[in-house]
Amino acid sequence: MVMNLFKVAIEIGYRHLDGALVYFNEHEVGQAIREKIADGTVKREDIFYCGKLWNTFHPPGLVRPALEKTLKTLQLDYVDLYIVEMPTAFKPGDTYYPKDENGKCIYHQTDLCATWEALEACKDAGLIKSLGVSNFNKRQLELILNKPGLKHKPVSNQVECHPYFTQPKLLEFCQQNNIVIVGYSPLGTSRDASWVNLKCPPLLEDELLASIAKKYNKTTAQVALRFNVQRGVVVIPKSFNPVRIKENFQIFDFSLSETEMKAIEGLNKNTRFVELLMWSDHPEYPFHDDY
Repeated sequence: MVMNLFKVAIEIGYRHLDGALVYFNEHEVGQAIREKIADGTVKREDIFYCGKLWNTFHPPGLVRPALEKTLKTLQLDYVDLYIVEMPTAFKPGDTYYPKDENGKCIYHQTDLCATWEALEACKDAGLIKSLGVSNFNKRQLELILNKPGLKHKPVSNQVECHPYFTQPKLLEFCQQNNIVIVGYSPLGTSRDASWVNLKCPPLLEDELLASIAKKYNKTTAQVALRFNVQRGVVVIPKSFNPVRIKENFQIFDFSLSETEMKAIEGLNKNTRFVELLMWSDHPEYPFHDDY
């Protein structure tokens, strides 16, 4: 199923594919990419694949093996972007979510600069085109940016970003440092209480978004995506519905006025859907800081 949805997305025109080892679907994504290259729909250089370094692979000696595992699964020679998925390291080993006998996650001491140097070596070896991070706050970004002997700056920071959580301070900081914000959950999230903050109401039912959508004969999702794109945020909407996958791509034939942009900015509740509170006692948990 996943493979077919990715093929549909590529046929519609999507070129930025966001993946990760812990999504457990890289073999299907890789097959979809290879089949669309084989049938002439795209060339490899048309596809922008983002892979992620998981929390159990932070020690420098594990970085390249983790990347090589992704490349082998995808059956690709390189990834276009490889990002540190979280600044929170977990105990390395055979399980991606190591837990003690009480069911608590086992952490590992983090040295983000050492992890970064190992990533730089992978880029120098031609296995990665660009390096980035995800869920990093300003302090953690500065740690990398100010690292002595820095060879390759992070080009992107993938964080939650949508009209209810607009990230103005982090967006400004990243733009000043030529770091692109890639917004995950740009349409809000599922309502799964096991990991989603349900205090935040469903984004796509917002009345303001609905009224603007009606004006342009668009969906609330299309308005939410257009809002972020217009402010320089890359969006990576997730959908398993071919109709919605197509709709999410149809946001380039209208634009929001300055007044509408300001009104949508005013929806900001400064509340995350994705809080990841189960790891909030990790020394590098990123969301205690203001931004």
